[in-house]
Amino acid sequence: MCDFHLLSKPREIALCLAMTETQKGLVALLIVQTSWGLLPLYYKAMDHVPAMEVLAHRTLWTFVLFGLWILLQGRLGELRALLSGPRLKKVMPAAFLISINWGVFIYAVQAGQALEAAFGYYIFPLVATLIGLVIFKEPLRGLQYPALVLAALAVVVLGVGLGAPPWVALVLALTFSAYGAIKKSLDAGPVISVTAEVAFLAPLALIYLVGAALWGWGGSEEQAAGVFGRDLTDSFLLLLSGVFTGGPLIFFAAAARRLPYTVVGMGQYWNSTLQFLLAVLVFAEPFTHWHAVAMPLIWAALVLYTLEALRQERAARRLRRRSTSSSTVSTVSK
Repeated sequence: MCDFHLLSKPREIALCLAMTETQKGLVALLIVQTSWGLLPLYYKAMDHVPAMEVLAHRTLWTFVLFGLWILLQGRLGELRALLSGPRLKKVMPAAFLISINWGVFIYAVQAGQALEAAFGYYIFPLVATLIGLVIFKEPLRGLQYPALVLAALAVVVLGVGLGAPPWVALVLALTFSAYGAIKKSLDAGPVISVTAEVAFLAPLALIYLVGAALWGWGGSEEQAAGVFGRDLTDSFLLLLSGVFTGGPLIFFAAAARRLPYTVVGMGQYWNSTLQFLLAVLVFAEPFTHWHAVAMPLIWAALVLYTLEALRQERAARRLRRRSTSSSTVSTVSK
């Protein structure tokens, strides 16, 4: 803490007030996860526009925003290399997976299933752990075993209680986990990689938007197609879809550079909790007694998962300190 009574020079006060890199990372993480957690408010406001059309606008305007960002940074060469080299084989499936994830999420919020969408993002870390086990042969450790059992039990409870598997939650968790698995092996920063993904999808988005405007693709009695350019408010809100997508990703990149990955991953819970609260308290979606059983199971699973992740993080730090100490002693002895 700063003791301002002992500080006499403006430079000393400025240095005292300056945030550390970790503090900057935590602020960036809070901004990004809060932004993602409140995003259902935007999609609910656009529920009179077909989900596919909102998705196409999100893709197109994210491409425009990130394209300009990369152009100003002088990084177009990196983008061309990513879209023309061997890494394109990873960009393509990543692009389709994130597009499915975005589309299902938009549909869920518009269709009154924001609660199930929040459930999907709650179980995402546990599904990601399962994918790590199957694809990357990463062994389960300690409390991860009971965490996965509790998560599976929560899915079964909801499936039995609601009369059908929670498909929205499962699709969101699986697509985002698979997307993360591809990104893990893709040697590119988050901004460049997302720009490459939306650049690959932008022509498809543009084709769909032309079809919606000229032939009413996706329209219905409840949802008008091709609204861009016809209504000033809707047009402005659709333009903002790129900002709402790209802005948080920039803050996410800032947080990921400054914080341990474990801490960044835990921020996902704040996002999911905000979505859960919006679904129940703002959108007034039904919270059944089956949800009342399933959600505590998920929260208990996440507590176990978090404790195990923190334990592994502490063990890794101790190992690094020992390794550093050993190398220092070895250097001195020489």
